[in-house]
Amino acid sequence: MSDTSKPPVGGITVRETPESTIARLWGEIDEALRHEAGAALSRTLDRGFPVVIDTREVTFIDSTGIAFLIQFCTIGREEGLAVTLVDPPAVVTEVLDLLGLTHMFDAEPADRTASSRDTQIDA
Repeated sequence: MSDTSKPPVGGITVRETPESTIARLWGEIDEALRHEAGAALSRTLDRGFPVVIDTREVTFIDSTGIAFLIQFCTIGREEGLAVTLVDPPAVVTEVLDLLGLTHMFDAEPADRTASSRDTQIDA
């Protein structure tokens, strides 16, 4: 019998502030988070506020994770929302640079410290 109760090695949470909606990605961002990513994308964009994507704690990202970031940016722009990538680590920037996609994201917002309400998106 296999152990299915292993802790997650990555995840996505959504936090709402009065000025923006923050999607926080952490750990390994890959195919295993597809459902979580879809729920986060829907909730974040439905709110209609500028989107901040916090990838500071990402340790690995594959093509599925990059596609998720591109979806955030593309759909957000179609909805007229600013989409910002906050202080991404080298594992994220190296792939975005290699693909020529760094320019897709807006400059970092000046104030990210407003009070917030955290919401976990369950897979």
